[in-house]
Amino acid sequence: MSRVSWRLTGPGHGQRAADSALDMAPDSISDGGMRITEVSPVLLTGPSSNDPWITFAKRTRTAGFVELRTDAGLTGVGETYAGYFAPELIGPVVDYVRPILLGAETLDPRVLTARMRQSLAYFARVGVGAAVISGIEAALWDLAGKAEGVPVHQLLGGARYDRLPAYATGGPSPWPPDQLMRKVDRYLELGFTAVKVASGYLDMAERRPVPAPGGPEGAVAVEVEKLELLRAHAGKDVAIMLDGHMGHRDGTARWDLATATAVLTALEPYDLTFFEEPLAYRDPDEYADLTRVSPVPVAGGEQLSSYDEFRLWMLRDAFAVAQPDASWLGLSEFVDVGRLAAERGASVASHAWSAGVGVMQNVHAAFASPSTLIVEIPPDAGELHTLLWGENLVIEDGQVLRPDAPGLGVTLSDEVKARFPFRPGMEEFSSVPGKQLRS
Repeated sequence: MSRVSWRLTGPGHGQRAADSALDMAPDSISDGGMRITEVSPVLLTGPSSNDPWITFAKRTRTAGFVELRTDAGLTGVGETYAGYFAPELIGPVVDYVRPILLGAETLDPRVLTARMRQSLAYFARVGVGAAVISGIEAALWDLAGKAEGVPVHQLLGGARYDRLPAYATGGPSPWPPDQLMRKVDRYLELGFTAVKVASGYLDMAERRPVPAPGGPEGAVAVEVEKLELLRAHAGKDVAIMLDGHMGHRDGTARWDLATATAVLTALEPYDLTFFEEPLAYRDPDEYADLTRVSPVPVAGGEQLSSYDEFRLWMLRDAFAVAQPDASWLGLSEFVDVGRLAAERGASVASHAWSAGVGVMQNVHAAFASPSTLIVEIPPDAGELHTLLWGENLVIEDGQVLRPDAPGLGVTLSDEVKARFPFRPGMEEFSSVPGKQLRS
Protein backbone atom coordinates (compact mmCIF):
# COMPACT_ATOMS: atom_id res chain seq x y z
CA MET A 1 0.00 0.00 0.00
CA SER A 2 1.36 3.41 -0.90
CA ARG A 3 2.22 5.92 1.80
CA VAL A 4 2.82 9.63 1.73
CA SER A 5 4.86 11.63 4.19
CA TRP A 6 3.52 14.62 6.09
CA ARG A 7 4.65 16.69 9.03
CA LEU A 8 2.42 17.88 11.85
CA THR A 9 2.83 21.62 12.36
CA GLY A 10 -0.38 22.89 13.89
CA PRO A 11 -4.14 22.54 14.18
CA GLY A 12 -6.30 21.91 11.19
CA HIS A 13 -3.56 20.90 8.79
CA GLY A 14 -5.66 18.24 7.16
CA GLN A 15 -6.70 19.14 3.62
CA ARG A 16 -9.31 21.89 4.01
CA ALA A 17 -12.71 21.51 2.42
CA ALA A 18 -14.57 24.12 0.45
CA ASP A 19 -15.93 26.87 2.71
CA SER A 20 -19.64 26.29 2.24
CA ALA A 21 -21.58 25.84 5.51
CA LEU A 22 -18.49 25.66 7.71
CA ASP A 23 -19.22 28.02 10.53
CA MET A 24 -22.78 27.44 11.66
CA ALA A 25 -24.87 24.36 12.27
CA PRO A 26 -28.45 24.64 10.98
CA ASP A 27 -30.83 26.53 13.26
CA SER A 28 -33.24 23.62 13.32
CA ILE A 29 -33.30 19.95 12.43
CA SER A 30 -36.13 18.78 10.20
CA ASP A 31 -37.81 15.62 11.45
CA GLY A 32 -40.79 15.50 9.09
CA GLY A 33 -43.13 14.81 12.01
CA MET A 34 -41.26 11.61 12.91
CA ARG A 35 -41.60 10.42 16.50
CA ILE A 36 -39.49 8.04 18.58
CA THR A 37 -41.32 4.84 19.46
CA GLU A 38 -38.55 2.72 21.04
CA VAL A 39 -35.38 3.51 23.02
CA SER A 40 -33.24 0.41 23.55
CA PRO A 41 -29.80 -0.19 25.06
CA VAL A 42 -27.77 -2.85 23.26
CA LEU A 43 -24.76 -4.58 24.84
CA LEU A 44 -22.39 -6.70 22.75
CA THR A 45 -19.16 -8.56 23.43
CA GLY A 46 -16.89 -9.41 20.54
CA PRO A 47 -13.60 -9.01 18.69
CA SER A 48 -12.46 -5.41 18.49
CA SER A 49 -8.90 -5.96 17.27
CA ASN A 50 -6.76 -8.46 15.41
CA ASP A 51 -3.59 -6.80 16.69
CA PRO A 52 -1.35 -9.55 18.15
CA TRP A 53 0.50 -6.99 20.30
CA ILE A 54 -2.61 -6.01 22.25
CA THR A 55 -3.64 -8.21 25.17
CA PHE A 56 -6.69 -10.46 24.98
CA ALA A 57 -8.45 -8.14 27.43
CA LYS A 58 -8.37 -5.44 24.77
CA ARG A 59 -8.84 -7.63 21.68
CA THR A 60 -12.17 -8.99 22.95
CA ARG A 61 -14.31 -6.44 24.68
CA THR A 62 -17.79 -5.23 25.52
CA ALA A 63 -19.44 -2.27 23.81
CA GLY A 64 -22.63 -0.37 24.62
CA PHE A 65 -25.05 1.15 22.12
CA VAL A 66 -28.42 2.88 22.09
CA GLU A 67 -30.98 2.38 19.32
CA LEU A 68 -33.81 4.83 18.62
CA ARG A 69 -36.64 3.50 16.47
CA THR A 70 -39.26 5.76 14.92
CA ASP A 71 -42.75 5.54 13.50
CA ALA A 72 -41.25 6.37 10.09
CA GLY A 73 -39.17 3.19 10.05
CA LEU A 74 -35.82 4.92 10.55
CA THR A 75 -33.44 3.83 13.29
CA GLY A 76 -30.68 5.90 14.87
CA VAL A 77 -27.66 4.25 16.49
CA GLY A 78 -25.16 5.70 18.94
CA GLU A 79 -22.41 4.29 21.12
CA THR A 80 -21.40 5.20 24.66
CA TYR A 81 -17.86 4.58 25.86
CA ALA A 82 -19.44 3.56 29.16
CA GLY A 83 -19.99 0.18 27.50
CA TYR A 84 -16.28 -0.48 27.65
CA PHE A 85 -16.10 0.05 31.41
CA ALA A 86 -19.52 -0.34 33.04
CA PRO A 87 -21.95 -1.88 30.55
CA GLU A 88 -24.54 -2.89 33.16
CA LEU A 89 -25.02 0.75 34.15
CA ILE A 90 -26.19 1.83 30.70
CA GLY A 91 -29.68 0.33 30.95
CA PRO A 92 -30.74 2.16 34.13
CA VAL A 93 -29.72 5.53 32.68
CA VAL A 94 -31.57 4.80 29.45
CA ASP A 95 -34.63 3.78 31.46
CA TYR A 96 -34.46 7.06 33.40
CA VAL A 97 -34.46 9.31 30.32
CA ARG A 98 -36.66 7.19 28.03
CA PRO A 99 -39.85 9.20 28.84
CA ILE A 100 -38.09 12.36 27.60
CA LEU A 101 -37.59 10.75 24.19
CA LEU A 102 -40.69 8.69 23.51
CA GLY A 103 -43.14 10.65 21.37
CA ALA A 104 -41.23 13.93 21.84
CA GLU A 105 -42.52 16.77 19.66
CA THR A 106 -39.03 17.38 18.25
CA LEU A 107 -36.10 15.17 17.30
CA ASP A 108 -33.58 18.01 17.40
CA PRO A 109 -30.55 16.44 19.16
CA ARG A 110 -29.65 19.73 20.85
CA VAL A 111 -33.09 20.16 22.39
CA LEU A 112 -33.50 16.59 23.61
CA THR A 113 -29.91 16.34 24.86
CA ALA A 114 -30.39 19.51 26.89
CA ARG A 115 -33.54 18.05 28.46
CA MET A 116 -31.77 14.80 29.34
CA ARG A 117 -28.81 16.61 30.86
CA GLN A 118 -31.10 18.82 32.89
CA SER A 119 -32.91 15.77 34.25
CA LEU A 120 -29.56 14.28 35.35
CA ALA A 121 -27.96 17.53 36.48
CA TYR A 122 -27.89 16.79 40.20
CA PHE A 123 -26.30 13.33 40.05
CA ALA A 124 -24.81 12.70 36.58
CA ARG A 125 -23.38 15.94 35.23
CA VAL A 126 -20.16 14.02 34.50
CA GLY A 127 -19.07 10.39 34.44
CA VAL A 128 -21.09 7.39 33.35
CA GLY A 129 -24.47 9.16 33.26
CA ALA A 130 -23.08 11.87 31.00
CA ALA A 131 -21.45 9.23 28.83
CA VAL A 132 -24.74 7.36 28.32
CA ILE A 133 -26.43 10.62 27.33
CA SER A 134 -23.64 11.08 24.76
CA GLY A 135 -24.54 7.72 23.23
CA ILE A 136 -28.19 8.75 22.98
CA GLU A 137 -27.20 12.12 21.51
CA ALA A 138 -25.20 10.29 18.84
CA ALA A 139 -28.23 8.16 17.97
CA LEU A 140 -30.27 11.36 17.63
CA TRP A 141 -27.68 12.88 15.28
CA ASP A 142 -27.58 9.62 13.30
CA LEU A 143 -31.36 9.72 13.01
CA ALA A 144 -31.32 13.39 11.96
CA GLY A 145 -28.69 12.75 9.30
CA LYS A 146 -30.61 9.81 7.88
CA ALA A 147 -33.84 11.82 7.86
CA GLU A 148 -32.20 14.67 5.94
CA GLY A 149 -29.98 12.45 3.80
CA VAL A 150 -26.74 14.12 4.93
CA PRO A 151 -23.70 13.06 7.00
CA VAL A 152 -23.70 14.13 10.64
CA HIS A 153 -20.68 16.41 10.25
CA GLN A 154 -22.81 18.58 7.94
CA LEU A 155 -25.38 19.03 10.70
CA LEU A 156 -22.61 19.93 13.16
CA GLY A 157 -21.62 22.91 11.01
CA GLY A 158 -20.02 21.32 8.00
CA ALA A 159 -16.81 19.45 7.26
CA ARG A 160 -13.78 21.72 7.53
CA TYR A 161 -11.48 19.27 5.76
CA ASP A 162 -11.59 16.81 2.89
CA ARG A 163 -9.23 14.46 4.74
CA LEU A 164 -7.47 14.27 8.09
CA PRO A 165 -4.28 12.53 9.24
CA ALA A 166 -4.90 9.31 11.15
CA TYR A 167 -2.71 7.51 13.64
CA ALA A 168 -2.61 3.87 14.60
CA THR A 169 -3.27 3.62 18.31
CA GLY A 170 -0.98 0.90 19.49
CA GLY A 171 -1.57 0.36 23.19
CA PRO A 172 1.35 -0.92 25.27
CA SER A 173 4.96 -1.01 24.12
CA PRO A 174 5.82 -4.73 24.00
CA TRP A 175 9.00 -6.05 25.57
CA PRO A 176 11.55 -6.87 24.32
CA PRO A 177 12.06 -3.83 22.06
CA ASP A 178 12.39 -5.86 18.86
CA GLN A 179 8.69 -6.69 19.27
CA LEU A 180 7.91 -2.99 19.46
CA MET A 181 9.70 -2.45 16.15
CA ARG A 182 7.71 -5.30 14.60
CA LYS A 183 4.52 -3.75 15.94
CA VAL A 184 5.34 -0.40 14.32
CA ASP A 185 6.23 -2.16 11.06
CA ARG A 186 2.80 -3.77 11.04
CA TYR A 187 1.07 -0.40 11.38
CA LEU A 188 3.14 1.06 8.56
CA GLU A 189 2.26 -1.96 6.40
CA LEU A 190 -1.41 -1.20 7.03
CA GLY A 191 -0.87 2.23 5.48
CA PHE A 192 -0.56 4.41 8.58
CA THR A 193 2.06 7.16 8.64
CA ALA A 194 1.58 7.95 12.33
CA VAL A 195 1.70 5.66 15.38
CA LYS A 196 1.19 5.92 19.13
CA VAL A 197 2.60 3.56 21.74
CA ALA A 198 2.76 3.68 25.52
CA SER A 199 5.42 4.76 27.94
CA GLY A 200 7.19 1.93 29.75
CA TYR A 201 7.09 -1.65 28.48
CA LEU A 202 4.75 -4.63 28.79
CA ASP A 203 6.34 -8.06 29.01
CA MET A 204 4.28 -9.95 26.43
CA ALA A 205 5.20 -13.35 27.86
CA GLU A 206 4.40 -12.51 31.48
CA ARG A 207 1.55 -10.06 30.66
CA ARG A 208 2.81 -7.55 33.17
CA PRO A 209 4.71 -4.26 33.13
CA VAL A 210 8.49 -4.44 32.98
CA PRO A 211 9.91 -2.87 36.16
CA ALA A 212 11.58 0.45 35.39
CA PRO A 213 14.46 2.10 37.26
CA GLY A 214 13.21 4.49 39.94
CA GLY A 215 13.09 8.27 39.90
CA PRO A 216 13.11 10.78 37.03
CA GLU A 217 16.47 9.50 35.79
CA GLY A 218 15.12 5.97 35.37
CA ALA A 219 12.03 7.12 33.49
CA VAL A 220 14.16 9.33 31.24
CA ALA A 221 16.51 6.46 30.46
CA VAL A 222 13.68 4.11 29.45
CA GLU A 223 11.86 6.59 27.19
CA VAL A 224 14.98 8.05 25.56
CA GLU A 225 16.24 4.59 24.68
CA LYS A 226 12.82 3.71 23.26
CA LEU A 227 12.56 6.86 21.16
CA GLU A 228 16.11 6.48 19.93
CA LEU A 229 15.20 3.05 18.61
CA LEU A 230 11.78 4.09 17.28
CA ARG A 231 12.94 7.16 15.43
CA ALA A 232 15.91 5.37 13.88
CA HIS A 233 13.67 2.45 12.86
CA ALA A 234 10.65 4.38 11.55
CA GLY A 235 12.49 7.30 9.98
CA LYS A 236 11.89 11.01 10.15
CA ASP A 237 8.66 11.05 8.11
CA VAL A 238 6.59 8.92 10.48
CA ALA A 239 4.74 10.82 13.20
CA ILE A 240 5.28 9.30 16.64
CA MET A 241 3.24 9.82 19.80
CA LEU A 242 3.65 8.44 23.32
CA ASP A 243 0.90 7.76 25.86
CA GLY A 244 1.83 7.97 29.53
CA HIS A 245 -1.50 6.49 30.74
CA MET A 246 -0.97 8.42 33.97
CA GLY A 247 -4.69 9.11 34.20
CA HIS A 248 -5.36 5.61 35.53
CA ARG A 249 -2.04 4.33 36.90
CA ASP A 250 -1.82 3.73 40.61
CA GLY A 251 0.07 6.07 42.89
CA THR A 252 3.33 4.12 42.82
CA ALA A 253 3.51 4.15 39.02
CA ARG A 254 2.39 7.74 38.40
CA TRP A 255 4.88 10.37 37.41
CA ASP A 256 5.05 13.57 39.41
CA LEU A 257 5.62 16.95 37.77
CA ALA A 258 9.39 16.71 38.13
CA THR A 259 9.51 13.31 36.40
CA ALA A 260 7.15 14.33 33.59
CA THR A 261 9.14 17.52 33.00
CA ALA A 262 12.43 15.60 32.88
CA VAL A 263 11.07 13.00 30.45
CA LEU A 264 9.44 15.45 28.05
CA THR A 265 12.49 17.69 28.05
CA ALA A 266 14.74 14.75 27.24
CA LEU A 267 12.47 13.69 24.35
CA GLU A 268 12.75 17.01 22.48
CA PRO A 269 15.23 15.69 19.86
CA TYR A 270 12.84 12.98 18.68
CA ASP A 271 10.15 15.22 17.16
CA LEU A 272 7.11 13.78 18.96
CA THR A 273 3.73 14.94 17.73
CA PHE A 274 2.48 14.88 21.33
CA PHE A 275 2.86 13.12 24.66
CA GLU A 276 -0.49 12.00 26.06
CA GLU A 277 -1.39 11.93 29.75
CA PRO A 278 2.04 12.55 31.28
CA LEU A 279 0.27 13.37 34.57
CA ALA A 280 -2.84 12.23 36.44
CA TYR A 281 -5.98 14.39 36.21
CA ARG A 282 -5.62 15.88 39.67
CA ASP A 283 -4.58 19.48 39.09
CA PRO A 284 -5.11 21.54 35.92
CA ASP A 285 -2.54 24.07 37.13
CA GLU A 286 0.07 21.31 37.35
CA TYR A 287 -0.74 20.29 33.77
CA ALA A 288 -0.51 23.95 32.73
CA ASP A 289 2.90 24.26 34.38
CA LEU A 290 4.12 21.26 32.40
CA THR A 291 2.58 22.46 29.12
CA ARG A 292 4.23 25.85 29.55
CA VAL A 293 7.78 24.47 29.82
CA SER A 294 7.60 21.26 27.77
CA PRO A 295 9.25 21.24 24.33
CA VAL A 296 6.90 18.34 23.45
CA PRO A 297 3.17 19.17 23.02
CA VAL A 298 1.22 17.93 26.06
CA ALA A 299 -2.04 16.11 25.26
CA GLY A 300 -4.86 15.01 27.51
CA GLY A 301 -8.55 15.01 28.34
CA GLU A 302 -9.90 11.58 27.44
CA GLN A 303 -11.35 11.14 30.95
CA LEU A 304 -13.19 14.47 30.87
CA SER A 305 -16.86 13.88 30.14
CA SER A 306 -18.24 17.35 29.43
CA TYR A 307 -17.40 20.64 27.80
CA ASP A 308 -17.60 22.30 31.21
CA GLU A 309 -14.85 19.99 32.51
CA PHE A 310 -12.67 20.69 29.48
CA ARG A 311 -13.24 24.41 29.84
CA LEU A 312 -11.84 24.45 33.38
CA TRP A 313 -8.64 22.84 32.12
CA MET A 314 -8.32 24.67 28.83
CA LEU A 315 -8.80 28.15 30.26
CA ARG A 316 -5.64 27.36 32.22
CA ASP A 317 -3.94 26.25 28.96
CA ALA A 318 -3.43 22.81 30.49
CA PHE A 319 -3.28 21.05 27.10
CA ALA A 320 -1.49 21.90 23.88
CA VAL A 321 -3.58 19.10 22.34
CA ALA A 322 -7.04 18.42 23.80
CA GLN A 323 -8.41 14.90 23.39
CA PRO A 324 -12.20 14.83 23.57
CA ASP A 325 -14.06 11.61 22.87
CA ALA A 326 -17.46 11.97 21.21
CA SER A 327 -18.62 8.68 22.73
CA TRP A 328 -17.85 10.05 26.20
CA LEU A 329 -18.85 13.74 26.12
CA GLY A 330 -20.91 13.90 22.91
CA LEU A 331 -20.50 15.13 19.34
CA SER A 332 -21.75 18.66 19.96
CA GLU A 333 -19.51 19.17 22.97
CA PHE A 334 -16.54 17.70 21.09
CA VAL A 335 -16.98 20.44 18.48
CA ASP A 336 -17.36 23.03 21.26
CA VAL A 337 -14.05 21.83 22.72
CA GLY A 338 -12.53 22.20 19.25
CA ARG A 339 -13.73 25.80 19.03
CA LEU A 340 -12.32 26.59 22.46
CA ALA A 341 -9.01 24.97 21.50
CA ALA A 342 -8.83 27.19 18.44
CA GLU A 343 -9.43 30.26 20.61
CA ARG A 344 -6.67 29.20 23.01
CA GLY A 345 -4.12 28.42 20.30
CA ALA A 346 -4.37 24.69 20.96
CA SER A 347 -5.49 21.80 18.78
CA VAL A 348 -7.63 18.69 19.04
CA ALA A 349 -6.80 15.02 18.54
CA SER A 350 -9.78 12.72 18.84
CA HIS A 351 -9.70 9.95 21.42
CA ALA A 352 -11.34 6.82 20.05
CA TRP A 353 -11.02 3.47 21.78
CA SER A 354 -14.71 2.60 21.50
CA ALA A 355 -16.15 0.12 19.00
CA GLY A 356 -17.06 0.93 15.39
CA VAL A 357 -19.97 3.31 16.02
CA GLY A 358 -18.01 5.38 18.54
CA VAL A 359 -15.06 5.65 16.16
CA MET A 360 -17.38 7.08 13.51
CA GLN A 361 -18.85 9.52 16.04
CA ASN A 362 -15.33 10.82 16.63
CA VAL A 363 -14.56 10.98 12.93
CA HIS A 364 -17.63 13.14 12.22
CA ALA A 365 -16.91 15.44 15.17
CA ALA A 366 -13.26 15.76 14.16
CA PHE A 367 -14.21 16.83 10.63
CA ALA A 368 -16.57 19.47 12.03
CA SER A 369 -14.04 20.82 14.57
CA PRO A 370 -12.01 23.91 13.57
CA SER A 371 -8.80 22.75 15.25
CA THR A 372 -8.34 19.06 14.48
CA LEU A 373 -4.74 17.91 14.30
CA ILE A 374 -5.16 14.17 13.86
CA VAL A 375 -7.66 11.36 14.53
CA GLU A 376 -7.15 8.15 16.48
CA ILE A 377 -7.98 4.92 14.63
CA PRO A 378 -7.75 1.35 15.98
CA PRO A 379 -5.47 -0.55 13.58
CA ASP A 380 -6.14 -4.16 12.60
CA ALA A 381 -9.73 -3.52 13.66
CA GLY A 382 -11.93 -6.48 14.56
CA GLU A 383 -15.50 -7.21 13.57
CA LEU A 384 -16.98 -5.14 16.40
CA HIS A 385 -15.60 -2.25 14.36
CA THR A 386 -15.62 -3.30 10.73
CA LEU A 387 -19.12 -4.81 10.61
CA LEU A 388 -20.51 -1.58 12.06
CA TRP A 389 -18.79 1.04 9.90
CA GLY A 390 -18.84 -1.14 6.75
CA GLU A 391 -17.41 0.73 3.77
CA ASN A 392 -17.88 4.14 5.33
CA LEU A 393 -14.50 4.53 7.07
CA VAL A 394 -11.96 5.04 4.31
CA ILE A 395 -8.25 5.53 5.02
CA GLU A 396 -6.05 6.46 2.09
CA ASP A 397 -2.34 7.23 2.26
CA GLY A 398 -2.50 7.48 6.04
CA GLN A 399 -5.45 9.87 6.07
CA VAL A 400 -9.15 9.47 6.81
CA LEU A 401 -11.37 10.66 3.99
CA ARG A 402 -14.42 12.75 4.80
CA PRO A 403 -17.38 10.37 5.30
CA ASP A 404 -20.33 11.10 3.06
CA ALA A 405 -22.98 8.48 3.97
CA PRO A 406 -26.17 9.79 5.62
CA GLY A 407 -26.08 9.89 9.41
CA LEU A 408 -23.03 8.39 11.03
CA GLY A 409 -22.68 5.80 8.27
CA VAL A 410 -23.06 2.86 10.66
CA THR A 411 -25.21 -0.25 10.82
CA LEU A 412 -26.03 -2.35 13.88
CA SER A 413 -27.67 -5.37 12.26
CA ASP A 414 -29.63 -8.19 13.83
CA GLU A 415 -26.93 -10.54 12.56
CA VAL A 416 -24.23 -8.68 14.51
CA LYS A 417 -26.38 -8.71 17.64
CA ALA A 418 -26.88 -12.46 17.32
CA ARG A 419 -23.21 -13.20 16.65
CA PHE A 420 -21.82 -11.17 19.55
CA PRO A 421 -24.13 -11.51 22.58
CA PHE A 422 -23.18 -9.73 25.77
CA ARG A 423 -20.87 -11.64 28.11
CA PRO A 424 -20.63 -10.20 31.63
CA GLY A 425 -17.18 -9.68 33.06
CA MET A 426 -15.54 -8.65 29.78
CA GLU A 427 -15.36 -4.95 30.54
CA GLU A 428 -12.10 -3.02 30.86
CA PHE A 429 -10.82 -1.71 34.19
CA SER A 430 -7.63 -0.86 36.00
CA SER A 431 -6.31 -3.83 37.97
CA VAL A 432 -6.64 -3.46 41.72
CA PRO A 433 -6.61 -6.04 44.53
CA GLY A 434 -9.74 -8.13 44.17
CA LYS A 435 -10.34 -7.10 40.56
CA GLN A 436 -7.54 -8.15 38.25
CA LEU A 437 -7.47 -7.33 34.57
CA ARG A 438 -7.91 -10.27 32.27
CA SER A 439 -4.75 -11.14 30.35
